[in-house]
Amino acid sequence: MSWTFQDARNRFSAVVEAAMDGSPQVVNRGGKPAVVVLRAETYHQLLAREAETGESFADHLLAFPAAGIERAGVTPRDGDV
Repeated sequence: MSWTFQDARNRFSAVVEAAMDGSPQVVNRGGKPAVVVLRAETYHQLLAREAETGESFADHLLAFPAAGIERAGVTPRDGDV
């Protein structure tokens, strides 16, 4: 779920409860994602994985071999339909 900063501040306990239930919560500031609230267990798992591989999640995404992958020849639909 995504929250505005003000809504997350006003309903912080709901943000925490949702994150504790396993659903990371995105908090936006100025209309852009600013932070993610997630379970401490999940955070520690991410840190452990990074320590094991020596690679951050961002590094993992940036290493994706996009060269040579053909995109589907799909024409976008008209937005007025």
